[in-house]
Amino acid sequence: MKQIFTFFCLLIVFNLNAQNIKGVITDKNLQPLEGVYIFNTNSSSHAHTIANGSFVIENNKTGDSLTIGLLGYEKTFLVLNESHFDKGITVALKGKTILLDELVITEQIDALNSISKVDLETNPVNSSQEILRTVPGLIIGQHAGGGKAEQIFLRGFDIDHGTDINLSVDGIPVNMVSHAHGQGYSDLHFVIPETLNNINFGKGPYYANKGDFNTAGFVEFNTKEDIGFSEISFSYGQFNYLRTLAMFDLLGNTPNQNAYVAFEYIQFDGPYQSPQNFNRINLFGKYTTYLKGNDKLSVTLSHFNSRWDASGQIPQRAIDNGMINRWGSIDDTEGGNTSRTNLNVEYNSILREDLQFKSNVFYSQYNFELYSNFTFFLEDPINGDQIKQKEARDIFGFNTEFIKDSKLGSADATYSGGFGMRYDFVNDVELSHTVNRNETLSYMALGDVNETNLYAYVNANLEFGKFIVAPALRLDYFKFMYNDALVSDYETLSEAKTIVNPKLNFFFNQNENLQWFLKTGIGFHSNDARVVVQQQGEDILPRAYGADFGAIWKPVPKVVFNTALWYLFLEQEFVYVGDAGIVEPSGKSRRYGLDLGLRYQITDWLYFDTDATLTDARSVDEPSGEDYIPLAPDFTLTGGLSVNNLKGFSGGIRYRYIDDRPANEDNSIVADGYFVTDLNLSYEFTNNLVFGIAIENLFDTEWNETQFATESRLENELEPVEEIHFTPGTPFFLKANVSYRF
Repeated sequence: MKQIFTFFCLLIVFNLNAQNIKGVITDKNLQPLEGVYIFNTNSSSHAHTIANGSFVIENNKTGDSLTIGLLGYEKTFLVLNESHFDKGITVALKGKTILLDELVITEQIDALNSISKVDLETNPVNSSQEILRTVPGLIIGQHAGGGKAEQIFLRGFDIDHGTDINLSVDGIPVNMVSHAHGQGYSDLHFVIPETLNNINFGKGPYYANKGDFNTAGFVEFNTKEDIGFSEISFSYGQFNYLRTLAMFDLLGNTPNQNAYVAFEYIQFDGPYQSPQNFNRINLFGKYTTYLKGNDKLSVTLSHFNSRWDASGQIPQRAIDNGMINRWGSIDDTEGGNTSRTNLNVEYNSILREDLQFKSNVFYSQYNFELYSNFTFFLEDPINGDQIKQKEARDIFGFNTEFIKDSKLGSADATYSGGFGMRYDFVNDVELSHTVNRNETLSYMALGDVNETNLYAYVNANLEFGKFIVAPALRLDYFKFMYNDALVSDYETLSEAKTIVNPKLNFFFNQNENLQWFLKTGIGFHSNDARVVVQQQGEDILPRAYGADFGAIWKPVPKVVFNTALWYLFLEQEFVYVGDAGIVEPSGKSRRYGLDLGLRYQITDWLYFDTDATLTDARSVDEPSGEDYIPLAPDFTLTGGLSVNNLKGFSGGIRYRYIDDRPANEDNSIVADGYFVTDLNLSYEFTNNLVFGIAIENLFDTEWNETQFATESRLENELEPVEEIHFTPGTPFFLKANVSYRF
């Protein structure tokens, strides 16, 4: 009895002595750091810093040891003394090169995104086309040399320009609903790549804070608050390529404030016989200040303008019969122009020690005009089939989220909930038949779109030892309105729809370097407002049902594997085809596959990464042999080898592969696969002067970047022909660059 009494006394004393400790983690410039991992090696309690760099860690006593770490910063070790309990902890972490052997899987809030942070550090992005390629397993294709938004391939989807992937920048939505060229159209060219701080992504419909278009996955980009230095850069290359970049740090080391501006100009003619005359201007400015209590306020203003000519997609038969070569065109009067202006205000506040508030309010003004000719003389043998797609759009909206740290019994719990709105007002959404970009022969569609999306969601992360359970629920409300300008009587056609989607994710941390996960959830993509009102409310928000089972494993310090078996079922691939102004209901579909990823830090300066995706994609309601999903790839491979600061040298070789894939439903027409390799190399002469070269398509591979099975008729043909039409991929393309930092 005496021993039992003594034991309980000691237990009581221990619990009385075990206390909570507060702290703040910053970088060397005293800017708060979010996501820093704090671990008590004695009690095994842990915590992460929130947006203002603060944290609270439980069950500590004098003499305990804390480990404090974040990828890209040197780890700090601290032995607790009495002053830490009285005054708290303040630590400034010193930045360093990111190395894979420092990654501890279970220390990361999201291990896969931490891996992508390593990728971004070792393979810096220097063009807007490369931004999406940073997502493992994602492949893009360009239709017009940087003018139009890229075509996206992910997990057996030909996502076109964004129908099945949710994209955002600093909380501003990129996908355009009810767009003149197609539903979900996503043009990321307003992003200057050097301003990017980090990229978060997730595959599948498992994320409550992501709504419309989150079926194959989502990607969110966040821009830097502090660039750390000013920079001027100049690039020149073949095919009359020119890029200038200027970034200026406006406030230097001013306490609690950061401000910078960035300017980018690009021109490019391309390898085509008819020059593209492409040019783009980007302006970007961001101001961030930390208010009382380290509340953060950021204001961002940006403007983007682009114009181009295009040779368009060309039919294989025109090359075979000698009418044109790969760099020729059937109609070289294609092209367009687009612009976007964004205003974004972000405010993050710590309402209580255990309650965070995050929000942003945004406005975008957007213009788009595109001239295309996909069928040549199929519909109009006299004037040709050129079409114009045009719109002017205003987007208003906000996002709000509350995050609360709590307990569920003895389990640590984090609850988050949010709500928001997006409103699109689109003037004169036009599809018309034109000649030579200056004469309109007839209007095929013309009208105004008003579309509203209201949403709310709740999410919980419940930690039961090594198990984490994360249930979530999301509600979306849509109101679609359309005024058809081609009818004589004024009438507003409208439809409304509400949808509720649950998510349930599980994680098991088997040890500090092995995490298993099972993700399940339902997502959706919306249809074009013009389709919605025509169909009187049918198939407005078709659902996507998904599941992922996989693991992230670090078997040795310098190697990380990630893998996932996944399944996705879509109720309806129901797409508005803006090129033709028609509705194509494609029916139900199912996809399943395997994702594989490998990262290997061979040495401190040599890094290898690769990602492969195997997919089986089929339409559900079609008979076998006629159930192929056009342009859905069944195997993709991306990766490369990178050198980071080896005696002043940095660079890398990158590859991407996509296999042959069906271009139509019975696989009688095949889109050819390709394997393309790029190279970049730079040398830092001093601490602020860098010279470099970049080569796209190092081995001068003949490849087709974008391909479609299209029925068309040439001017001298009596009957139409359906076959592959394609945009040729860039040949060997050399660019040189010089950058000066100050």
